[in-house]
Amino acid sequence: MPIVANRIQLLQVLQGHASDIIAFGVLKLDVFARDTATPDSDVDLFVEFVPERKTLKSLLGLSQYLQALLGRKVELVTPASLNPFTGKYILEAVTYVPLAA
Repeated sequence: MPIVANRIQLLQVLQGHASDIIAFGVLKLDVFARDTATPDSDVDLFVEFVPERKTLKSLLGLSQYLQALLGRKVELVTPASLNPFTGKYILEAVTYVPLAA
């Protein structure tokens, strides 16, 4: 059973673990969620890293951490991986996760 069932719970869990998320070098985190998730849905997140921490190790570590934390598969999207045609629509639909400690 997933730990998070809706967008509100997802935001609360992410904010509650902000210091751990920041430790991976995360500068900004956004959620693509519309409260239409099923128990098998994955979690789609847009993530920006501090430039000197933008590494494969940070990306994979964050992905594994979030999957364990949320009890769901996590898909991470970075600015470099955004499709130039659909990226602007994705960015218009995200919810910012305040990570300030």
